[in-house]
Amino acid sequence: MRVIDSHTEGEPTRVILSGGPDLGMGSLAERAERLAREHGDFCSSVVLEPRGSEALVGALLVPPSQPDCAAGVIYFNTVGNLGMCGHATIGTAITLAHLGRIAPGQHRLETPVGVVTIDLHSPQEASVTNVESYRLHKDVRLEVEGLGTIRGDIAWGGNWFFITRDLPRALVPAHIEPLRAATLRIRTALEVQGWTGTGGAWIDHVVLIGPSQQADARNFVLCPGGSHDRSPCGTGSSALLACLAADGALSPRQEWVQESIIGSRYVLHFNPGSEVGRIVPVIRGRAWVTAEAELKFAADDPYAAGIRP
Repeated sequence: MRVIDSHTEGEPTRVILSGGPDLGMGSLAERAERLAREHGDFCSSVVLEPRGSEALVGALLVPPSQPDCAAGVIYFNTVGNLGMCGHATIGTAITLAHLGRIAPGQHRLETPVGVVTIDLHSPQEASVTNVESYRLHKDVRLEVEGLGTIRGDIAWGGNWFFITRDLPRALVPAHIEPLRAATLRIRTALEVQGWTGTGGAWIDHVVLIGPSQQADARNFVLCPGGSHDRSPCGTGSSALLACLAADGALSPRQEWVQESIIGSRYVLHFNPGSEVGRIVPVIRGRAWVTAEAELKFAADDPYAAGIRP
């Protein structure tokens, strides 16, 4: 299996160029569902140890169903499929540029949740025009074990997020482990108390928002598998912009600089969406190719499908 690894503002992506399963034809959503249903061992073998890590997101390149798209891509992590992933989309764009498949300019990329637009600015920098984002619930009150009452918003930015400014600890790298423990408790409280996204979808990400001296805000983002996002999280920042827009705290095309727990940054803005309450976020960030490799799968390797938690 041939892969190219990159990181986007600290968060890793592994693009699978060849050696992946044949998912047949159909929409990206249909092929993503087929990947999850029939090829779980493939996904786990790519992103779990011993070949991967808890933070790694896989990006399987597939032929797009829409002829005006440069590529189709299906994202997955250590838990399963992701509808959309901001950092992995930037990483995929930089990887396609590294391969000579796209040049500076605008390109369309098909994902399971819709077509996104990539603006390649340089070999290391790109902007992604994300799917429409919106806030579903404002000021949800949760009773969280050990934390008391936590208030926040539930919003969609390509994945489902609970976003809160009620901080259990200061957002500094020294507090990553207690922050992870706190956000896991918040996510459990969401499940126990019956909060979901549209159609009963699992709210699999939790975002803590705090102050920053160099940006508009700093965040800590819990990912579905229990790891934290090293980047500022593109879909999470998109969901945050939807909340800010709904509150009248951010105007169309006004820049928002989002900082991650490790100090990396995205520069974002939004355009109005197709209806009131919806926005179209644009995420600008940097990525670097870190490796080109061929993954090996020995028939007698007991961990060929990855080490499952």
